[in-house]
Amino acid sequence: MLIVAAVLAIFVYGMIASMLGTILPDFSKKFKMSPKQNGNVAMSQAIGLMIGSFFVGPLMDVQGVKTGLLLGLILVAVAIFGLRGAGGYSAVAGLMMLLGVGGGAVVVGANGLPPAIKMEALSTAGVFNVLNLFFGLGGLVTPLLAARLFQNNSQKLLVFAGGIIIAAAAIAGITEMPPPSGKVAFDPSQVGSLLGNTTLILLALTLFVYVAAEVGVWNWLVRHLIAQGLPEAKALTILSLGFALGLLLGRVAVSPILTGVSPERVLSGAALLMVITTYLMLQSSNPGTAQILVFLAGIAMAPVFPTTLAIVSARFPDMAATATGIAVTAGWAGLVTSSPIIGSIAGDDPKGLKKALLLLPAASLIMLLVSFGL
Repeated sequence: MLIVAAVLAIFVYGMIASMLGTILPDFSKKFKMSPKQNGNVAMSQAIGLMIGSFFVGPLMDVQGVKTGLLLGLILVAVAIFGLRGAGGYSAVAGLMMLLGVGGGAVVVGANGLPPAIKMEALSTAGVFNVLNLFFGLGGLVTPLLAARLFQNNSQKLLVFAGGIIIAAAAIAGITEMPPPSGKVAFDPSQVGSLLGNTTLILLALTLFVYVAAEVGVWNWLVRHLIAQGLPEAKALTILSLGFALGLLLGRVAVSPILTGVSPERVLSGAALLMVITTYLMLQSSNPGTAQILVFLAGIAMAPVFPTTLAIVSARFPDMAATATGIAVTAGWAGLVTSSPIIGSIAGDDPKGLKKALLLLPAASLIMLLVSFGL
């Protein structure tokens, strides 16, 4: 039951992560939202993610994982069903912020479960990776269902997503989950001590630069490939069957490796491969070569997020949820800053993205140096 609860929660977060991009075209047309307003909606969700992930950690350390996870799922359900009745831009922005707050709580809560799950022949870090592959699955399923099953009808998609979220909350509600550590009570000074901890700073910086790089691929790779002369349909295929598939398979492949190799060494290896693959994928305009290199970049990136959270959980057992929340919040900060920086460097020329996207191997190099510090 604990595995089922974790899988559903992580799958729900994958749905949340891809929800905005899936429903935004329909909502933009319905409410005549400008590109600037679209950007503000995305920013409001990112701010919500930072708020939710930061504040749910102390709550979970005091009240237990179930409290934080259920709170997150309830907030997500309220936001999803609220979006069905949204009357305009302001309502959409507010509900997307609420969705972000709930989503931040869900991702911290869901990643509080793997240390309590024992899988034969897998380390704790391996369990983190196996379970987090369902994040990618949720992200792939949502737009696919929207296009194929619901014919881009956002109302039907939101009802479907709401049903999955209610099911996830019901399973979480009846599942026995790790209790509070009993070693801490909420004290702002304890949070302050974590914020000044060198190890946690390095782990938070790892997620900051990693999320900046991953979001850079999700948001800009298609436009870059189109600027290199590839048709839009082919560019989208490279993103889905290249990068997304690489993330999924990479987490499966790395899990057994983590039984014999330390998570810190896996991070260093992943960072090194990210430097190489993200640089090379920007140099090719041949569709076949580009897809292979993008796939390899996805493989390289796959273990970083779950493995980093596994290290956080192992190194801060007494305040694992609070420490996880701080690290994840740093990751969302990377989400907020990545695209504006890339867009600013590229300017008005789409071909300028080739230069701007060098931010990806640069971020990967920073991550490699940080991993040596760990």
